[in-house]
Amino acid sequence: MVTGPGRVAVVGLGLIGGSLARLLHRRGVDVVATDVVPASREAARRAGLVVADDVTGCVTAADLVVLAVPLRVMGVVAEQVAGAAPAHATVTDVGSVKGPVRDAVRAAGLGDRFVGAHPMSGTERSGFDASSDDLLDGVAWAMTVDDPTTTDRDRLLAVLALVTGVLRGRVTVVTDDVHDEAAALVSHVPHVLATQLLNTVAGAPVRHVALRLAAGSFRDGTRVAFSDPARTEAMVAQNAGWVAPALRKVVRDLELLVEALETNGGTHGFFHGADDLRAAGRPGAAHREDGRERLGTAGEWPAALVERCTAGAVVVGVDEGALELEAPTP
Repeated sequence: MVTGPGRVAVVGLGLIGGSLARLLHRRGVDVVATDVVPASREAARRAGLVVADDVTGCVTAADLVVLAVPLRVMGVVAEQVAGAAPAHATVTDVGSVKGPVRDAVRAAGLGDRFVGAHPMSGTERSGFDASSDDLLDGVAWAMTVDDPTTTDRDRLLAVLALVTGVLRGRVTVVTDDVHDEAAALVSHVPHVLATQLLNTVAGAPVRHVALRLAAGSFRDGTRVAFSDPARTEAMVAQNAGWVAPALRKVVRDLELLVEALETNGGTHGFFHGADDLRAAGRPGAAHREDGRERLGTAGEWPAALVERCTAGAVVVGVDEGALELEAPTP
């Protein structure tokens, strides 16, 4: 039986943690939050949230704990959670890299209680003041397991129910490695390329003219480069094992393009290599209401779910005894 989330504890009140706490509060969920920065705690209180002064006070009575802190302090915070949260509490997170987070929570003794999660939403701004109660409303999420044959099915189901229910999200459930490889392609490498585009203009002798002439293509291509560069650097470094080979392909393809341009060679392959994706439309542009299927939650369903999601299906709902999936686009 799928039940409500109970009390949700959000540890960390930055852009994502703050937005999650705001949305949960707006939807009537019993949520308590905390942050190591006193100013963030006070800002959250002014926004109407229930805020604890420390991690212990935040998680003591929690049914679900959301770790929304930087990876550099994840181990320390996970240890605090392990020492204060009830034994029944499930632990999840909102980080953009999953393998290192699982390592940290496992080292803290929380590995069997952890379900990885990553909302695919954000802005170039940071901190609680940049958060909002609509940033995570109805967005795509990734959810990860280490081994789908041994993952705690009830805990996975509880987080799925929260995200697809209260948060109205759509969830892709995969292994940590699949998530981190995919996140490198659609998040981390784009951050690197946006940064390089901004760096190229910053170092150009005509930078002032270029910036005066910059319009939509430059604005869209560099939006994420205006976020905190230290945060971007940390994110990319944390997923270096997948980002580095993806960037090597980018560099190789660009070198081939440069050679073709310098020698009057053919460039058709570069500019038309993704025509099939263009024909399919922008990701997330439409939902396939006619492509729904149900997956029962008896037996070894997590392995079947990971297989379906790796092939492109997403979870769009949870009810008693079944998950509702949207089939991949043909």
